[in-house]
Amino acid sequence: MEVSLLQALNAARRARRAAVVVTDLAGGPSRLVVEGDSVDGPLSDEIGQRLRSGKSGLVTVDDQSWFLNVHLPPARIVVIGAVHISQALAPMATLAGFAVRIIDPRTAFATPERFEGIDLVPEWPQDALARQPLDRFTALVAVTHDPKIDDPGIIAALKAGCFYIGALGSRKTHAKRLERLVAEGFGAEETGRISAPIGLDIGAATPAEIAVATLADIIQALRRRPLSEHAEPLA
Repeated sequence: MEVSLLQALNAARRARRAAVVVTDLAGGPSRLVVEGDSVDGPLSDEIGQRLRSGKSGLVTVDDQSWFLNVHLPPARIVVIGAVHISQALAPMATLAGFAVRIIDPRTAFATPERFEGIDLVPEWPQDALARQPLDRFTALVAVTHDPKIDDPGIIAALKAGCFYIGALGSRKTHAKRLERLVAEGFGAEETGRISAPIGLDIGAATPAEIAVATLADIIQALRRRPLSEHAEPLA
């Protein structure tokens, strides 16, 4: 790999941007496509699909072959609330390959005994997220039922463009949440990205079932996410 291409790839990694190294197997030069770049030609759709799936592989179009080497940032799930749903969600999400962090200022809930081996942050979300910001490859899950704790996380997720934002609560509870978010200056298109009631509609009733529905919703959002069209240039 050429030094300039490797440097560009490393810059994309540092910025947590998805990228594909496109290698012409006929001997042509390799090139880097970063999510947000304009791509024309026969590989456009294929690159888009692989930026979502994260799968590298050989592609042949019109008797010409390329190898697409895909580099996706490790996806993360940040959970606001150290509750029973979080206890079920954290190990399942870890098994699915997500890095999980749980934020809850209520130290009676956020204990290492309840979340063994999980990155646990016993702080207010606005403080924790100021130090470790969210991004487009982060899912935000808010499950405390307490607006003082949930809302700062949801607001940060909307501003960061998280690929998934989910919030626990009934439709009535969510309607009140939307009123608060509108007062904060968010429009209908932005708040419409929030999955509430949280998770896929599978009739989930128990905390573990809600965790399953939430994880499935997150995976669907990650693999079907709209690709960024106007990403900031890499430094």
